[in-house]
Amino acid sequence: MRRSTKPVQSRHTDAGQAVVEFTLMVSTIVLLLLSVLDFMMVVYTYSVMADSAKEGVRYAVAHGCDAGAANCSGPGCTAACTDAAGNNVVAAVNNYAKLCAHNISGMTVTVTYPDSYATPPNRVRVVINYPYPSFFTLGWKGPRINAAAEGRISY
Repeated sequence: MRRSTKPVQSRHTDAGQAVVEFTLMVSTIVLLLLSVLDFMMVVYTYSVMADSAKEGVRYAVAHGCDAGAANCSGPGCTAACTDAAGNNVVAAVNNYAKLCAHNISGMTVTVTYPDSYATPPNRVRVVINYPYPSFFTLGWKGPRINAAAEGRISY
């Protein structure tokens, strides 16, 4: 029998290539999935903050100057109203945001009355500024989420 004169190639030169490719691919896919999940959390947090601002506007619209001394909110009301700064509106926003399991310690709520008074049919505006804490801390600083809502006082 005649032997082959073809040189024998060693398989050991390519032995680690599959492991390296698998590791790079899996780490890339995991990083991509974590980034997508973190982006989804940013969108969810914005939605919660926007709904919280709307809840504050709802409270201000329903509890303007005519709501009585305990529940009134805003400037320009009678002397019986003790909440000219809109602290009741801020409390309503904070209570709503807490229900959605968010850490609201860094949240800033600003209540303004563009028409200077909290009497009907004047406007109220609630602005929320929230520093988003990155869910997975992938090395990037989360964005500041700004949400606002505006409405007309009816009571």
